[in-house]
Amino acid sequence: MVNTAVPTITMAEIWAALDEVPDPELPVVSLVELGIVRTVELGDNAAKITITPTFSGCPAYEVMSAQIEKRVKQMGIAHVDVRVSHNPPWTSEWITEPARQKLKTVGLVPPPRHSGDFIQVLIDPVACPHCDSENTTLKNSFGTTPCRMIYTCNNCLEPFELFKPL
Repeated sequence: MVNTAVPTITMAEIWAALDEVPDPELPVVSLVELGIVRTVELGDNAAKITITPTFSGCPAYEVMSAQIEKRVKQMGIAHVDVRVSHNPPWTSEWITEPARQKLKTVGLVPPPRHSGDFIQVLIDPVACPHCDSENTTLKNSFGTTPCRMIYTCNNCLEPFELFKPL
């Protein structure tokens, strides 16, 4: 006889599993840590997960959806529906503190906290993630992705990127 029982999975277990899904562009942090995974609903052998990508035209949202679906199905849930929502739009305020520290360890300055005051954070000095010097220079407003800016440290001479505050 084949066991067709539906596994009992808690919301905490789902969130823990989703916290293992890395961001495709920043694999040092998870989609949960970046605040991209917004809601999880569990039903009869089904899960509905809502994500909010960092940009409305984010080229990675299909990869994120596939990774989420794969990870949740590995838990034994047969039906996984990943939905994209842009309301409310993603904000860098949703990035967790542990994720901010992880970004810095790979040479990417986490976006400053702004509470909606973008002008102030854009004129504040940016500290180098390598040597913590604020003697840095903006080289380009667009980095390897639209959500990053390229800087150079004038002390240690290392280039680095700042994750833009949104």
